[in-house]
Amino acid sequence: MASKGKRPVEAEDESDAEDGRDEDEDRNEMPREAPKAQAKAALAFKKKLKPDNIILASIREFSEASKKQKVETRTLSELNLAHACKEVVDLSTTDVLTEIEKTILHIAQSILSGNGFGYNVPARSSVNQLYVPELDRIVLKDKATFRPFASMSTVRKTAITTRILQLVHQLCQKRIHVTKRDLFYTDVKLFVEQTQSDSVLDDVSCMLGCTRSSLNVVASEKGVVVGRLIFVEDGDRIDCTKMGVGGKAIPPNIDKVKDFESDALFILLVEKDAAFMRLAEDRFYNRFPCVIITAKGQPDVATRLFLKKMKTDLKIPVLGLVDSDPYGLKILSVYLSGSKNMSYDSSNLTTPDIKWLGVRPTDLDKYKIPEQCRLPMTDQDIKTGKDLLEEDFIKKDPNWIKELELMVKTKEKAEIQALSSFGFQYLSEVKTVLSLLTLRAQRREHHWRRPAC
Repeated sequence: MASKGKRPVEAEDESDAEDGRDEDEDRNEMPREAPKAQAKAALAFKKKLKPDNIILASIREFSEASKKQKVETRTLSELNLAHACKEVVDLSTTDVLTEIEKTILHIAQSILSGNGFGYNVPARSSVNQLYVPELDRIVLKDKATFRPFASMSTVRKTAITTRILQLVHQLCQKRIHVTKRDLFYTDVKLFVEQTQSDSVLDDVSCMLGCTRSSLNVVASEKGVVVGRLIFVEDGDRIDCTKMGVGGKAIPPNIDKVKDFESDALFILLVEKDAAFMRLAEDRFYNRFPCVIITAKGQPDVATRLFLKKMKTDLKIPVLGLVDSDPYGLKILSVYLSGSKNMSYDSSNLTTPDIKWLGVRPTDLDKYKIPEQCRLPMTDQDIKTGKDLLEEDFIKKDPNWIKELELMVKTKEKAEIQALSSFGFQYLSEVKTVLSLLTLRAQRREHHWRRPAC
């Protein structure tokens, strides 16, 4: 067994015995942990598993308790914050057209009166964002900045804003949708980079007070879903148990998705595509009725909207499976509390009450993850972890603080795939099931909803 803190190395070829290395160096080398030891450890954990019928009974009890729990949905108005914060709503294409035309009319009047023109754009910087513990999400404060055309520092961005308004107006008139990439290619010389057109698109959404999907501009397909779920997409009935290992691509236009049907007991939210494929190929959702979903890394808008819609319609718990590193926790927090980039639409994009299933820093020793499967955290990883500890949405949950502090202290991280060191199917056969078994005990110690400050 390799000693802790020293990375094991592969056994050298016999010819290296005569290559001049001294005996002390040879003695200091530690062999890789034997596969037999890993297999023995995996077998020991498998022996801890209860029969499937007992596990299912526990999961059903947990799921039913979640359905019966009354989750109070509060609004900014009820908290007397509506006047101080900016939130958007879904608007029809007719309403979007009206808002754009009102904006352009105001600009025309300003030009005719000799005052030039510009836009009052809601400020989306981090200093203009607020975490509201009662809502458990990030919101945008109602502060705007003026973007004049007659200024060298803002003239180009003002021109881009005008062009985006024109393009969105055309889309709404024609009742068609395009991707953000398509929008960028309509005027590459002006936009230069897609990040610039994307950013102004969010500005326009804030200005008009509507969700980005109301502008008829969507992101390319990214997220996928598989498991015990049937829904209707644009008139077609989709059965997610028949989608194969790759799953069903989550449609970018969620407005066309309706009529969710499922006998699942929970939704399993997975960070990585590799873990998703492992669980899908092993048909984990048949052994334990569930829906498995992933955005393949950073959460996109369509996946976040789809998850929120599933949770709302099916009323079953959501369990998150992410890497044991600061970025895994950050990704989970985006689903739960929202992103700073789109804080103006957090009410539509956030899914409350997501349970952190793993992989947690405490899991590394608990499941005896081998040293060679753990990775040292970089300076940037450690900084990100420390920054997360200062975030209000992290401070709200003592369990998250404890896990994150351990991660920063040990300076170790691990990916979900580290569990494959016990065998490629260990993730679906042991780890996930053992984690599910602990949910009942955790629910007794801590309320399902993250405690309020």
